Amino acid sequence: MLDRTLPGIQALQHIVVLMMENRSFDHMLGALHATNPAIDGLTGHETNPDSTGVPVTVSPTAEYQSQLDPDPDHHFPAVDLQIFGGVTTAQDPNRQPTMQGFAKSYFNQQHNLNHSHLILNYFTPDKLPVLTTLATQFAVFNRWFSSIPGPTLCNRAFAHYGTSFGQVSMDVFYWNKQYKSIYERLVAAGNTTRLYYYDEASSSLEVVNLLQNQPSLFGTFQDFLDACDRNKLPQYSFIEPNYTDHDAPDGSGELIACDQHPDHDVRAGEQFIATVYNRIHSNPNLWPNTAILLVYDEHGGIFDHVPPPACTPDGFVAQPNATGTPDPFHFDRLGVRVPAILISPWVAPGTVINEIFEHASIPATATDYFIGAYDARSPREIAANTFLGQLNQPKMRAAGDCPSFK
Repeated sequence: MLDRTLPGIQALQHIVVLMMENRSFDHMLGALHATNPAIDGLTGHETNPDSTGVPVTVSPTAEYQSQLDPDPDHHFPAVDLQIFGGVTTAQDPNRQPTMQGFAKSYFNQQHNLNHSHLILNYFTPDKLPVLTTLATQFAVFNRWFSSIPGPTLCNRAFAHYGTSFGQVSMDVFYWNKQYKSIYERLVAAGNTTRLYYYDEASSSLEVVNLLQNQPSLFGTFQDFLDACDRNKLPQYSFIEPNYTDHDAPDGSGELIACDQHPDHDVRAGEQFIATVYNRIHSNPNLWPNTAILLVYDEHGGIFDHVPPPACTPDGFVAQPNATGTPDPFHFDRLGVRVPAILISPWVAPGTVINEIFEHASIPATATDYFIGAYDARSPREIAANTFLGQLNQPKMRAAGDCPSFK
């Protein structure tokens, strides 16, 4: 139960979610364990067997671009291999989430043994100054998992609906309306909300599904920046990065993909994260009353050492013809762990959160805070933890006591 007497909760007016793409926790933040053992990252001794059975050790040699090419497989069968090491059926007593199949999975992309070892590479903090500074200066989640051991669209659906309606793939479909999106719920309750996609040339496919009903709920990234400058930020905002390299609509040059999806340049994503953060941090009318959740949709096939836990089933079943595995999937376990950071001047620096979260926690939190009791939600969302309890400091941190980025 959220303690609404906390000063940070009483001040809160805006929740902003920025969801990036396809990177695992260990890959991006695992190196922070060396300076803060409370962060469940890497010791440097973790291994995975390659396709010949030789153990491959994690390596702090991740590169910004041109290393994870081809894109690591993160569809359901590949993620099943990554988690369970190739034991494919639930009837096998040896099927355990050992996290020992990542190198084998990446080898399947092009049958290049040495290249498959790159899936165990990770970044050192100096290479990701924005992400790691935010993680250490605010609250980092040790146990934020993607909602499904699968790809982007079904995972992002959990962030919008608290379920993927039985989908585990990238198939384009119109979501059924058994459960309303968080945007529809908020509008019906008299709240303001927007989903900001980058621009018309770079919007994700789930936006197409959501746009079927209320196109007025959507805006571009420039609209988000303008809303901040005009102090017209909605109560709940969801921001998508630029997914493609493409020419700017105004002819000013090429816009570089900043979603951090392999093999896009990770530095462009760093700049994008900094832009969102700076726009709010530098505005004295927004910074005291805004909480930002920075999170990634799924792990993108990249190594993480923490086994995904079981979870509350959401009432749907994906059959083997959909999963590509021998058994049906009952949505009763989570996907691979991803980076997640909660940013607010009411969060103590160096906070490490150990409770389990997933993308259904996003609509659960927004619903709980802005609407209150709301029964027409998936069982997964009803069971999901909410994340505002970390806004628990008795006094707000001054803007000058929090980082800023050039």
